[in-house]
Amino acid sequence: MKIDNLTRAFISSAFLSVAAVSPAQTTSPAPTAPSLEQRVADLEAYLNNSARGADATNAAPTAPSLEQRVADLEAYLNNSARGADATNAAVVSNVPGPGPGHNAWMMTASALVLFMTLPGLALFYGGLVRAKNVLSVLAQCLGIAGLVTILWWAAGYSLVFSRGSAFLGGLKFAFLHGVDARPNGDYSYWVSQNVFAMYQLMFAIITPALIIGAVAERMKFAAVLVFVAVWMFAVYFPIAHMVWGIDGWMNGLWNPAAKITAIDFAGGTVVHMSSGWSALVLCILLGHRLGFRKEVMAPHSMVLCMVGTGLLWVGWYGFNAGSALAPDGIAANAFMTTTLATAVASFTWAMLEYALRGKPSVLGFCSGALGGLVVITPACGYVDPTGAVIIGVAAGIVPFFACTKLKSWFHYDDALDTFGIHAVGGTLGAFLTGVFATASVNANLTKLAGRALWFEQLKAIAITIAVAVVGSAVIGAIVRGAIGLRIAPEVERQGLDINEHGEEGYITS
Repeated sequence: MKIDNLTRAFISSAFLSVAAVSPAQTTSPAPTAPSLEQRVADLEAYLNNSARGADATNAAPTAPSLEQRVADLEAYLNNSARGADATNAAVVSNVPGPGPGHNAWMMTASALVLFMTLPGLALFYGGLVRAKNVLSVLAQCLGIAGLVTILWWAAGYSLVFSRGSAFLGGLKFAFLHGVDARPNGDYSYWVSQNVFAMYQLMFAIITPALIIGAVAERMKFAAVLVFVAVWMFAVYFPIAHMVWGIDGWMNGLWNPAAKITAIDFAGGTVVHMSSGWSALVLCILLGHRLGFRKEVMAPHSMVLCMVGTGLLWVGWYGFNAGSALAPDGIAANAFMTTTLATAVASFTWAMLEYALRGKPSVLGFCSGALGGLVVITPACGYVDPTGAVIIGVAAGIVPFFACTKLKSWFHYDDALDTFGIHAVGGTLGAFLTGVFATASVNANLTKLAGRALWFEQLKAIAITIAVAVVGSAVIGAIVRGAIGLRIAPEVERQGLDINEHGEEGYITS
């Protein structure tokens, strides 16, 4: 009994003691807020895909000062150079590698640009030819993609983007030697060079693929491959280096020693002018298709053409916005201006048809959209919304008359209007870039805009036309003499699909 009383007394006192404890004493203490240094280190860990300070035990302190580390994080957000990126820098960086956000965006943009060719351009062109030749266009797009990739690996990337002369790069990066995950500071401080190389490869693929639109339905597959292989070295690589190479002759934005201070944000001269003017030369060398201006050669599937147009439009955001090399404000502007100009041009072209012919066609909407995409390409990262709308109107009008009037006046057989849209549109876009570019959109233009930039653009236009026309004429003549450019008349009548590739696009029986 005495023990029971003592036990009850102990339990009662313990209960009262617990009940007397305040709520503040029973709540877990709040975690200590991380210091500024720790917070900066955690952000660096995110960029480097490494452990945070809380993930390690007694991590050693880092060498750079806190101020420098904050500055490097600001550089990442602003897509600018770190302190360690400066020439002969005496400091190191805790975020020396590529930025994960930049790489993610550029890999996405690369896929979008490839999407433009395969399947975008293939379907766009495939729908515009006659049914008996649809597979020939698809095969040419696929063949060019494989061929150009091999050339790009072997020497193309190096000839365009390594330092060399003002007209052509060197062989430092031949066979992609040294092209790894580290950024090439000549072009981007935050994008891995291997990602940058693959992004630029997609431009190199689509450029010669555009040419086949002018020579569709009558050029040998072997001749296409031989012409493209030589053309890349004689035309594309030199023009691309002169315009985009860090020491290029016409790189007015980044080369202080440039003799022509022109600008080209995403490829008006490099892609569209070079392919479009070359296409004109090649279609003249080939001559007319059998039955040209005597037989109806209507597109066999406007449905495929429309699907291809949509894929091109979507992929073009990687082409234009991706050329900012970062998901930043300049990319956002390129995204907006690309949308505005394309939509306005598509509407303008179709309304011109409505006014002049009484019917707006799906082909007109598609052609106008493509024209808008082409013309805004060199300007998209440099012009404001109003400039983009004006460019869109011009892109709907000028290429329209180039495709409907020039071809009938001069009787050249540009089968799918590559010259009318890409050469004329690219030339127009390069010039209008000099007219509407403004430093209020892109601060990199502070020393260029308003200083007769349009005249520098005219110089770049003249050089591009000269290289493309002369180079294509010489290459075309050599290929014609060596293996012949054109298929036999009986093959042309029966179709390239069955004769050149042993297949048919449509089995009707």
